[in-house]
Amino acid sequence: MHFWEALRMAASSLRSHKLRTFLTLIGIIIGIVAVVGVMSLIEGATVYVTTKVEDLGSNTFVIDKFGLITNFKDYLDAVKRNKDLDLEDLIAIKEASPDAEDVGAMVYGGAEVKYNNFFLKGIGLMGATANMSYIDTKQVDTGRYVNQIDVEHHRNVCFIGSDIAKKLYPSIDPIGKEIKINNLPFQVIGVAKEIGSAFGQPQDLYVVIPISTYQKIYGSRDSINIHVRARSNVPLEQVQDQARLILRARHHLKFNDKDDFGMRSADSFRTFFTQITEVLGAVAVGIAAISLVVGGIVIMNIMLVSVTERTREIGVRKSLGAKRRDILWQFLAESVMMSAAGGFLGLVIAYGLTKVIPLFTPLPMSMPISAVIMALSTSTSVGIIFGIYPAWKAAKLDPIVALRQE
Repeated sequence: MHFWEALRMAASSLRSHKLRTFLTLIGIIIGIVAVVGVMSLIEGATVYVTTKVEDLGSNTFVIDKFGLITNFKDYLDAVKRNKDLDLEDLIAIKEASPDAEDVGAMVYGGAEVKYNNFFLKGIGLMGATANMSYIDTKQVDTGRYVNQIDVEHHRNVCFIGSDIAKKLYPSIDPIGKEIKINNLPFQVIGVAKEIGSAFGQPQDLYVVIPISTYQKIYGSRDSINIHVRARSNVPLEQVQDQARLILRARHHLKFNDKDDFGMRSADSFRTFFTQITEVLGAVAVGIAAISLVVGGIVIMNIMLVSVTERTREIGVRKSLGAKRRDILWQFLAESVMMSAAGGFLGLVIAYGLTKVIPLFTPLPMSMPISAVIMALSTSTSVGIIFGIYPAWKAAKLDPIVALRQE
């Protein structure tokens, strides 16, 4: 029997039992939708996070009180152990690190902002040194960033995010206008270019004021974030090691003591995100494996039922000269076609979800070509693995015994 003839006969058999075929494929469809959906979510999130991480700058890292903490126990340990960072730490790094091109600082808080009858809550408030205009990835759209004169004279000026400009000054130029930050008057000196949202959370609702003004109003006890930009052609790890040694010496840490501060860079975010996606991938593979095994067992049982139902047909075909391999090919082709059809349907459903879900949720999704290849190859493999035994059982039937079957 030719391969194409076997496929034709298999398709004919499946069409004659449409409902049974569809119900048989549910396990395969669920497995493929689960794994392809998670792969699409991981791919979309990877592209998104990579884009956002690039905004940190490949030659920049941040030193703060906690760093990148992934569990509550480490957070509690850091609260007990880690010290607040201050401007003296920044000055020490700037003076003693030969490969640091620029060292700036930011301190973070929250604010309510108001202009005339427009009012916004939950706004990010940042106090920045003047050189953050060269380190910070926030770009100026109109006006300017905080400068050294603003810092030295503790000026009440601010640089605002694009969403604040749109919401508080919908029809006028905000530059030079007064804005109240926590009921204190500030003058708007610049507006930033739009960043967009991250997983549905707006990233343009912030105000930046001089760090000296921030500390004059709210005190200087808040730990600062130290932003370090490495010189060109200098490995970032080398500058991180220099900063680490400087801070450990300032904090009087022993050789075997843990750092009482944290460091974050683009690479650390990528590593952290990779760990998350690996866990999600493992969970998806586990779900898919269970669904595919269940689907494969169902296919095998249905094929065994089909062999029993068509025993007389097998006997007739063998009596007319069909060989064992012909019968084997016929039933194996039917199993593979059934399983591949489930994989294709699961792929179609998963593709539809990747288009619909981002419309109603902040989750980014993008189906990679590897997911398509995986879906079709895996579903076909399931059909082969779980179809071999029923096909072999049909092929070894004795034609005389089969013809006697009613």
